[in-house]
Amino acid sequence: MKFSIKSGNPEKQRSACVVVGVFEPRKLTEAAEAMDKIAKGYISGILRHGDMEGKAGSTLLLHNVPHALCERLLLVGLGKEREFNDKEYRDAVRAAFKALHETGATDAILYLTEIPLKKRDAAWKTSQTAIVALESTYRSDRLKSKPGESKPHLREITLGMTSTAESASSEEALQQGLAIAHGMNLAKDLGNLPPNICTPTYLAQQAVNLAKTYKLKATILEQKDMEKLGMGSLLSVARGSRQPAKLIALEYRGREKMEKPIVLVGKGVTFDTGGISLKPAAEMDEMKYDMCGAASVLGTLAAIAQMRLPINVVGIIPTTENMPGGNATKPGDVVTSMSGQTIEILNTDAEGRLILCDALTYAERYEPEAVIDIATLTGACVIALGHVASGLLSNDDELAQELLLASEQAVDRAWHLPLWDDYQEQLKSNFADMANIGGRAAGTITAACFLSRFTKKYRWAHLDIAGTAWKSGKDKGATGRPVPLLTQFLIKRAAQGVKKAKEAS
Repeated sequence: MKFSIKSGNPEKQRSACVVVGVFEPRKLTEAAEAMDKIAKGYISGILRHGDMEGKAGSTLLLHNVPHALCERLLLVGLGKEREFNDKEYRDAVRAAFKALHETGATDAILYLTEIPLKKRDAAWKTSQTAIVALESTYRSDRLKSKPGESKPHLREITLGMTSTAESASSEEALQQGLAIAHGMNLAKDLGNLPPNICTPTYLAQQAVNLAKTYKLKATILEQKDMEKLGMGSLLSVARGSRQPAKLIALEYRGREKMEKPIVLVGKGVTFDTGGISLKPAAEMDEMKYDMCGAASVLGTLAAIAQMRLPINVVGIIPTTENMPGGNATKPGDVVTSMSGQTIEILNTDAEGRLILCDALTYAERYEPEAVIDIATLTGACVIALGHVASGLLSNDDELAQELLLASEQAVDRAWHLPLWDDYQEQLKSNFADMANIGGRAAGTITAACFLSRFTKKYRWAHLDIAGTAWKSGKDKGATGRPVPLLTQFLIKRAAQGVKKAKEAS
């Protein structure tokens, strides 16, 4: 789909479809009023007859609007003006594209970004429109016998703006939105693949392909390499699988100076049976999504590379299957991590932290500015926050606040949970330095407490995306989260780095 920004009044546009908004009850936006004026009150007359109230998410498609140059006019309900917010805006854009895809229109021009929205500028609305637009075209049908059957007709999207100044400032935001959407699609594609295709080896090959496309530096550690480094915790998870484990490292250098990088660590369990602590059979197929943390790291790197963001970022992905078998790790086994700390494995289904802890130790060699790990780590996080917000825990409040601000800007919500030392007591073991679980109480927090023991040498934050990485039911599929959050965080960091460099010179 091709996107562009164009300055001009809606009534002067030759297009297959012009999209304008209507507030409840039957209040036309500025663009809609302009169309109504040229149509001699035709639109307002239709509304008076009760064909549309302007309720949020509603649409009304009009053909042959008098004196209009466009073939169609799509009215999109915005809800009550005083209640119009971020969610209502995104819902309106989503409703618009749903309606557009049901028409035969090959192009459309949208006049939604100029609708006033508290604390949001045209750039934000432009970026979000691009993201939602590409979300509406995403299909995971590559493995079907006839892929692409439901491909939308829509090929060209123009964001209409009456202000030339806003048009110029929104161009960068449009490119950022498209890059984020591209990164989300990559994360979705990887997450949605079946586990017989998306193995650790496949994931490593995708990382190598990404490196070739964007000229990144790729390093793939094999089992013998990890053994030499003493990654006994990571390798303990892989023991029951015939698929070899990998540790993937991708380096993006967007700054000429060797500034300390931000390191993203993504959990890459390509299928999680629970190991010897076997999961229930129901919905176990969804455990292919246990590598969505890894997918989000690759998606974020693709997004920032497409934007050519001036920042240094390293992505580290420990990836393996967690399978039962004669050689599988058993409850009660004690393993030694790369850090030298020993771990009593009380539950083999708490495997994510076992692979992450060695990756977090490996991250030290990059002398990072900060490290963020992303993992579908605990079912407890789903109980606590549902499918709305990712859990956020950190050993640095300033870093946590940066991520929270990025989550609000990206509309990719996160919630800050405590990481108090009081919870560390639950990880005590009689036979090792720590246990890999802390009991049912505060499961998300104790999992982060476990990881915090391997992050003493740098600023670190943990995102638990167990409730946000995928959807179940009729909308089953990967969401691409938290690529928007991570990318927005890096956009802001890059801008701060450029500003400091200018001030220093």
